[in-house]
Amino acid sequence: MKPLNLIALLLFLAGVTWALTRSEPIVREIQVAYFKAISPTLSAGSALETKTRKLLEETRHSKELEARLSVAERETGRLRIIESRFQTIERENAQLRHALDFKKSTNFDVVAAQVIRRHPTTWWQTLEIDAGQDNGVGIQLSVMSNEGLVGIIDRPFQKRSSVLLVTDEKCQVSVRVEGSPEVGILSGQRGEFDKNPTLRLRFLSKDAALRPGQRVFTTGRGGIFQPNILVGTILSVEKGALDSEALVKPAVNLSNLDTVFVVLSENN
Repeated sequence: MKPLNLIALLLFLAGVTWALTRSEPIVREIQVAYFKAISPTLSAGSALETKTRKLLEETRHSKELEARLSVAERETGRLRIIESRFQTIERENAQLRHALDFKKSTNFDVVAAQVIRRHPTTWWQTLEIDAGQDNGVGIQLSVMSNEGLVGIIDRPFQKRSSVLLVTDEKCQVSVRVEGSPEVGILSGQRGEFDKNPTLRLRFLSKDAALRPGQRVFTTGRGGIFQPNILVGTILSVEKGALDSEALVKPAVNLSNLDTVFVVLSENN
């Protein structure tokens, strides 16, 4: 800076200093003007500080809520597991009560078993149960539910067995029709894979006077199936030149089986 300019600046500052120290009104006017000039900046700064504090507070609350939500989700998951276990236990208890009630009410000596395996391609032919030779289960023993006949033991193993269902054509059952002298052979039908497969009752008399709704029971002939086990109900009758046949609805809902009973012997 040039010497003259520096001298001029010093003289100006000296003049301002003298004016400020000699005149209080001037000082106040300068202060008022200064504060007016910086007031918008101060207001904006204050508003920004308020918003910043609010944002920080909301962030803190958000983190707290997130932590609480995480705890709640873990607790909900734990309760769902407990509920699932409770439902399983409740279902098992209901099945056990069902088995005990059936064993008390039936005239047969039976062993209860759970269905453990069914294959989609043989759904209406076979199923597997968790009772085997260790439980006294042998080949060609009757298998039933509280609704009626399910089938027959096809292959017993040590701890499990395969059951041939009444809806399989290889399962042949000697039956009688309630309220009539008609007897015949009942079996499943080949190629029936519907949700509700029917049974075919053959070798009825030519003029069999049967009606829908009549019940069909085992006769006990042949020594395989015990007598008087409900097998199904008549749906319709087809009369032929030499004999008649009937379609029969199975007594047991074979599409949904949980507990079955293997008949070891008939109680005297």
